[in-house]
Amino acid sequence: MQHTSYIEISKSAYAKNIDFLRSEVGKKTEISIVVKGNAYGHGIENIVPLAEENGIRHFSTFSSDEAFRVYNSSLHNSQVMIMGMLENADLEEITLKGISFFVFEFDRLEAAISTAKKLKKKAKVHIEVETGFHRTGFEWEDREKLAKILQENQDCLDLKGLCTHYAGAESISNYVRVRRQIKEYKRFKKWFSAQRLIFEKYHTACSAATLSYPETVMDMVRIGIASYGLWPTMETYMYRFQSLPENNKNPLKRLISWKSSVMNTKKVDMGEFIGYGSSYMAPRNMSIALVPIGYGHGYSRLLSNQGKVLVRGKMVTVVGTVTMNSIAVDVTDVEDVSKGDEVVIIGCQQDKEITVASFGESTQQVNYELLTRLPLDIPRKVVD
Repeated sequence: MQHTSYIEISKSAYAKNIDFLRSEVGKKTEISIVVKGNAYGHGIENIVPLAEENGIRHFSTFSSDEAFRVYNSSLHNSQVMIMGMLENADLEEITLKGISFFVFEFDRLEAAISTAKKLKKKAKVHIEVETGFHRTGFEWEDREKLAKILQENQDCLDLKGLCTHYAGAESISNYVRVRRQIKEYKRFKKWFSAQRLIFEKYHTACSAATLSYPETVMDMVRIGIASYGLWPTMETYMYRFQSLPENNKNPLKRLISWKSSVMNTKKVDMGEFIGYGSSYMAPRNMSIALVPIGYGHGYSRLLSNQGKVLVRGKMVTVVGTVTMNSIAVDVTDVEDVSKGDEVVIIGCQQDKEITVASFGESTQQVNYELLTRLPLDIPRKVVD
């Protein structure tokens, strides 16, 4: 193994997640798989072919660089949609490749029209409206100016979607705010329809909204974290728990496993400090194993003296400070630990498991943050 750790991605788990999500949204609603943040740490180049094997033909990215990676990874000419950042200078390549993109302000809209006219090829746009998220989106007061531009330029704009994004559908504390957003989106939709501006798809739902607010499931849903086998929050899971079948109370299956190996072992006498500084003094004669992953690999320094890994089927604790490239773990009570033994950071070993959620809770990181912090250079491979 040339790298200090590696990530496995389960093909069978992914298939189960897509099947569950399809049962949630129905046959008439398209699933767009969100692959921002390097496919939530799983690797865009791994997830796109895997998703296509499961019948997915639409992908959502945050930025143009991610969109080009999806475009180059697709084997089925899938649709690619940019929800966030792109430079106006990239619009020519984006338009030529048939990549669609959110438009949420007039500068991008005007640049898209200009590019389309130059290329004599329609720009595929999704008009994002402001419903209460207050980050991106056309305001209600913009609607008349916006409608006029769209009507006057129908020969160079392909109106792929009317969309918005919800501000915290994963938490009950945002219930009233999300309800207001749903109402505001419907107001926009009704108004545009009255102006005879019809969009190919109406879409608003992320994973949390799809699972918690059925009325937000329209022509398309944009599914991120749930497709990777994780509930957006524990609140989302508890809300759905009663409605899940008795024989499958957790239908979302974790895709990712993160593994390393023992680099070396060492004996430490009682009273000696382990690692940098004096954060951990050996309370007894100990055996420790050094594992070559650290905060430089996404293993947070906050896990010093409290992180857990699996060695020989036993849960063992990080002792001392997490360094840039390594951690020390207490293997005093584990028999016959030796150099090269498998170390599981996230995943299963024998009958024990470290989940993404349990790993994240130790550092107060949400699932999203933990996964997307996994460096690009950790090798990732798809397994059955």
